[in-house]
This record gives sequence, C-alpha cells and structure tokens, in this order.
Amino acid sequence: MSDFNDMDAFEGASLSARAMAARPQPYLEGLNPAQRAAVEQLDGPVLMLAGAGTGKTRALTARIVHLLNTGRARPNEILAVTFTNKAAREMKNRVGLMLGQPVEGMPWLGTFHAICVKLLRRHAELAGLKSNFTILDTDDQLRLLKQLVLAANIDDKRWPARQLASIIDGWKNRALTPEKVPAADTGAYNHRGVELYAQYQRRLIELNATDFGDLLLHMVTIFQTHADVLAQYQRWFRYILVDEYQDTNVAQYMWLRLLAGGHKNICCVGDDDQSIYGWRGAEVGNILRFETDFPGAHVVRLEQNYRSTPHILAAASGVIEGNQGRLGKTLFTDVKEGEKVRLIGHWDGDEEARWIGEEIEAAQRGTRGMEKAGLDSMAILVRASHQMRAFEDRFLTIGLPYRVIGGPRFYERMEIRDAMAYFRVVVSPDDDLAFERIVNTPKRGLGDKAQQTIQITARANGVSLVEGAKLAVDQGLIKGKGGGELRRLVEGIARWHAKLRGSRIETVAEGDLIDDAAGPVRLEDTPPSISHMELAEIILDESGYTAHWQNDKTPEAPGRLENLKELVKALEGFENLQGFLEHVSLIMDNESDDGGQKVSIMTLHAAKGLEFPVVFLPGWEDGLFPSQRSMDESGVKGLEEERRLAYVGITRAEEVCTISFAANRRVFGQWQNSMPSRFIDELPEDHVEVLTPPGLYGGGYGAAAPRSTLHDQAAEANVYNSPGWRRLQERSQNRPVSQPRETRNTVIDMAAASSFVVGERVFHQKFGYGAIQGIEGDKLEIAFEKAGVKNIVAKFVTAADDVPF
Repeated sequence: MSDFNDMDAFEGASLSARAMAARPQPYLEGLNPAQRAAVEQLDGPVLMLAGAGTGKTRALTARIVHLLNTGRARPNEILAVTFTNKAAREMKNRVGLMLGQPVEGMPWLGTFHAICVKLLRRHAELAGLKSNFTILDTDDQLRLLKQLVLAANIDDKRWPARQLASIIDGWKNRALTPEKVPAADTGAYNHRGVELYAQYQRRLIELNATDFGDLLLHMVTIFQTHADVLAQYQRWFRYILVDEYQDTNVAQYMWLRLLAGGHKNICCVGDDDQSIYGWRGAEVGNILRFETDFPGAHVVRLEQNYRSTPHILAAASGVIEGNQGRLGKTLFTDVKEGEKVRLIGHWDGDEEARWIGEEIEAAQRGTRGMEKAGLDSMAILVRASHQMRAFEDRFLTIGLPYRVIGGPRFYERMEIRDAMAYFRVVVSPDDDLAFERIVNTPKRGLGDKAQQTIQITARANGVSLVEGAKLAVDQGLIKGKGGGELRRLVEGIARWHAKLRGSRIETVAEGDLIDDAAGPVRLEDTPPSISHMELAEIILDESGYTAHWQNDKTPEAPGRLENLKELVKALEGFENLQGFLEHVSLIMDNESDDGGQKVSIMTLHAAKGLEFPVVFLPGWEDGLFPSQRSMDESGVKGLEEERRLAYVGITRAEEVCTISFAANRRVFGQWQNSMPSRFIDELPEDHVEVLTPPGLYGGGYGAAAPRSTLHDQAAEANVYNSPGWRRLQERSQNRPVSQPRETRNTVIDMAAASSFVVGERVFHQKFGYGAIQGIEGDKLEIAFEKAGVKNIVAKFVTAADDVPF
C-alpha cells in the first residue's frame, strides 16, 4: 500500500482527498523500491536520476497516475514535458493503460514547442504578435534572412544566410534577445550578426510570424517581464514533470525554472551519462546543478537495469567512470551473466564490414557458437554516417537485408545523389536528368526562367541539355551572373569528360602490370594521367560542390563532407567511373522493401532510446571515435560527451555487444594508420573477450596497416606502440601485462623474389594478401583476397611470413 493511504499523511485534508488516496493502486505493483520512492515523493523538487534501461518511463507515467489517483492534481493541473511527439503519445497511452481508461483533459502533456505555441497564442500581444501568428519553417526562415543579408550588401557566398540562421538559433537556445547578446559574441557573422538578428526579429513581428526558437524565447521573455502572467501559470501548473532533462538547453531550463519557482513541485527525469546533444544546444550542466537550483531536492537513483547483461553493464560503467562531470550511479541487474563484451581488431574498414556481415549471417543460422537470432534483433551503431557506406555496400553485395534508421541509405543521401549526378553527366553528357539536378546545384543564379530557356533551346536544336546550355550561352539567351556561371559549368563538363577519356583504366602502383592494346606494359612506360578517384575529387572541387558544403555552417555540413570523402573512397574498388555508376544502379535497383526482417544501421545519436539483443559497435579508433573534431572544438567537454556516447552505444545491447576497430583506413587511396580508441583502454578486462585470432596480425591483438614502405621504423608513433594495443596484445597471447612487447624491424630482401612458388601466400602493399597461382619469369599471377587476380612484378611482393609487424 502507498504511504498516502496512511491517514496521518493527510491530516487536515478534505474527505474527498482522503477517499481518493484510499482507492486501489495497482500501478504501484511491480515497481522496485527506487522507482516506487520516485513515484510517491510528490511534494517538492525531485530528480529521478535514471540510468539506461532502468524503467524511467514506467516510473514517470506511474507518477502521473499517482497524482491523478490520489487527487493531488486534476489532469489540467499537470504539466508534463517531453522532447518528441512520439514520447508524448507514448506517455499518454501508458497513463491510460495504468488508469484503465482513456486519458481526457490533459492539455499540457506535450513537447516544449507544442506547449509554448498554446501559451503564446494566449498572450501573443505581449510579444507584439496577433494570436493567429504563423510559424516559419526552415526554408521560409532562410529566405527572409537572405533578403536581409542582401539588403545589408553582404556577400552571401562568403557569409551565407544559413550560417546566420545557425548563429541566431544558437542565441535563441540560450534565451538571448538581440539586446542581451554578450560582448564576446558580437564578432559573429563578420561583426554584423547582432544587427541582423535585431532586424530579423523586427521583420518577424511585421509579418506576424515566429520561428521555432521564438516559441520558447517569447514565453521566457513574457514570464520575465510580466509577473502576473507567470504567477497565473505557477498556480495552474501544480505539478511539473520533465522527461530527458539532460537534453534541455538554456531557454528550456529557464522556462522550467520560472514555472516551478513558486510551489517547486517539479520532477525532472534524466541521465547525465546520456547527455549527447551538446552540438545542438543541450547543457548537461542543467541536470548536474539540479540540487543547487532547487535546494532540498530529493535525488532518487534508478540503478536496476532491466535490459542488459552484467558484462555489458560493467563495460559501460567502466567507460563512463572516466568522466569527471557526472553525478554518479552504479547499474546492476538480476539478469543471468551472459556473454562478455567481444572486442576485435581488423585489418581495415572493408575487412571489418565483411566480418560483421559474416557474424550476422552466423547469428541467423545459429552457427559460430552464436544463438540463433532474427535480423530485426541486430543493429550496427556507427559514430559518423559516412561509416555506413562500407556496411551498405557489403550487405547489398551478399544480399543481406538492412534498413538505415534516422536517415536515408548512403546512396540515397542528398549530397551523394548530387555528386553521382555530376559523375553521370561527365560519363555521359547526354544524361539530361543528371544535368537537371546539378545545373543549379550549388546555386549559380539560374532561376526557373533560365532553366526553361535551356530546355527550349535543347529541344529546338535536337540536342542534349548540356549542348542546349552551351548554345543558350553562346547565343546570349542567358546573360549576367547566371550566364557566366553556366558557361563555366559547361566548360567544366567538357574538360572533365576529356580527362575521363584520357584517364587510365585502373589505378595501379609503380611496377605493376597493366593491360594495353599492344599487350601488358609496366606503369612506368605509360604516359602520365590521373585515376578516376582523382578525377572525382577534381569534379567536386572545380564544380564548387565541395566548397558549397565547406561554407555551409549548419551542423549537418561536416557530415555531408565526410560522406563525399567516403564516396570517393568507394571508387577505388572499381576500374572506372562508369563501372562504379553501373554497380550502384544495379544494387539499388535490386533492393526491395518486402516487409521482411532487416538489420538496423544507424548513428549512435539516432540509437538513443532504442535497444537490440545484438549490437555491433565498429570504428572505435581515436579521431573517429572519439571524434577529433569534437575534441578540437570543445576540448575536455567534447571528450566527455564522446565518452557518454560510448556509454549509450554499449547500453543499447541486451545480450551481445561487439566492439571493433581497424588498424588503418584508406582516405583518397592512401593508407592512414589508426590508433585504437582510448575508450578501449577503459573497458574492464574481466568483462571483455578478445576475439582477434593469435598470429593474424603478427601474433597479437589488432591489425597492422600497410605503409608506404614496409620497413618504416618501429619507433614511429602509431597503433603498434599505444599502451592499449600492447596491453590487449599481451592479453591475447597470455603474457604478463608488465612484460614489454618486442618489436621487429625487418627489411625486405629484394633478392629473395625469385624463390616464390605456386601456391605460396604473399603480400602486396596495395592489394594486401594473396596466393600465387602462376609464375612467368619475374611476373606473378596472384589471386588476392580482396582485389581479385592481378599480374604483379615479383619484386613488389614479399612472402607473407616476412611482413614486419
């Protein structure tokens, strides 16, 4: 029975309140002691510090039901705030199920923005608006800002309006009106940001409009300047509940504090260890200083996990303990022990994708010692979206169904489709559909009228749109800036097409054999040219498409640039651009949505709130994860958020969690050594199983990267000398951790090339490992594991056993 059934707790209360409190409370059954304490502590400020998988949604909804069931509040007196409409709907449905009847009359259960819209329409005149104000979407907001930028004689190319929009959104997230922007920020947007912000706000009032940031900003301002309005809502909202409090920004924080300033009956639910949205304004400090903001607050820690095994929880706890800025809690579970967290190093990213694909297929079949599992129960969580490409390519090749959650598949992303359209029109200038996509992408000042002129000219002359564009410019049908930009584009397409026709069929290393009309010749005997990967970079650079995203200041822009780099990297597996385009067309055409089970692929950010029995966490390498950009921009704060992201990733797994990394990744055709993520060193050894087969990479843990020369000095600061590498290598070899690893510095003996025999395993620094299947003089026919059959001069390979690690 609840403490509120004790009549002493209701001394002085009305008979109706006592009768309400005496009603059955089945919703309390099954709650653990911590959850029940969080539900029953109704008065005063409460922080429900809820770890991953600890049933915080159940506790939060039970608290709402308890308020209603005990008569503490009517439905319209409860303010319950979430971050998504989906979460709001789920909360309302759960409340209805617990009450045993549909929930009616809870108008203040919703997202921050949805609730603020209702409030602002009631008090629009206090913000200089009418109650029928409109809310601008992103496109309308950008259009308005572009007008202001143009009127201020600012070069939109150098200072794009999108950058100004991002700056203004940041100020609104911090509840800063133009007059409150601090001096430290006045240099923003070439020292014109504050001025344009003020103009923008005035223009919005004239248009009787707001943007999304205004919804909170106006209400915070109204509450701060109209004490009577604030007092009215402090009386109305007798109890306030907030979900995902760790994700609140400054404006949301101030709005909540103002509303709770009277009765202080506020319950915030969150997990400081899962605050991963700092890049969009979330302030983890809001939850960390809750007890300071609300003296006498009750902090209830939900630590019993209902999702993951003890090994998974221990691994997650070991990583997150490295953060200084946290309140601290220890997750535990009654679940059976389960498997240890699996840890494996790979040769490169493609090997990592291939291995994970095989593991997924093994789990489907219930082989390799894995329990049988459906595809819907498995997920791959990556740090950056560009990592998805290797997995998508692999899964499409082997016919493994998958879905991308939180965004389109790699080859369906806007920037990839744009780039592919450029490649298509260069390969085939008659591809009118591709030309239509890129003619004004990025913006070249070609409006609808100019593009219609190109269409009319092409049809009148019976030529392609590219030729039609050339004719339109030559005949003076399109003039001005747009005409000049169009001429540069047409000339560029002609120039790139000429380079394509003159480029080699294949990118090869010096000394390799290539096919020619007169027979095989060595690379050094062929005229200089460029590879199709280099051509792809030239197209994206000279077209202005790369610069377009470099100048874009939105949070998505860096990810789009990384995706473009990944696209260029994907080209290395093909002989030419045309072959690559055909490959993508075929695999995308063969992909069908039959409603069957699929593996989920998503970023770690998109995975928050989800859970899967089997989880793969690839790419745990310093620079990739933790993100170098995050550390460079935010220092220790950025590193701690990356560590929280690692914690989120591990705790998505219910039964099996596999962490992997690659010793090298190819960027623009060049090998780059990678060091294992520093988070790997923070994993507790007793809860981790190292899977790397002994001897795979020189008898130890992890992988060795191909280098420009195989006899680089071992003293070079790279992956093989990192503490984590040595420690885990020693573990996999069962050597004492205190024993230093001996390094070898072998130099290849070129004179030994003549000793090869058919069937021998060899290594080539570009193509990797392979087996000799034919010998003719000093030329070897080698079947490579990754690159297929190649003809190679013997001096450019070495016996696999002699490769130094």
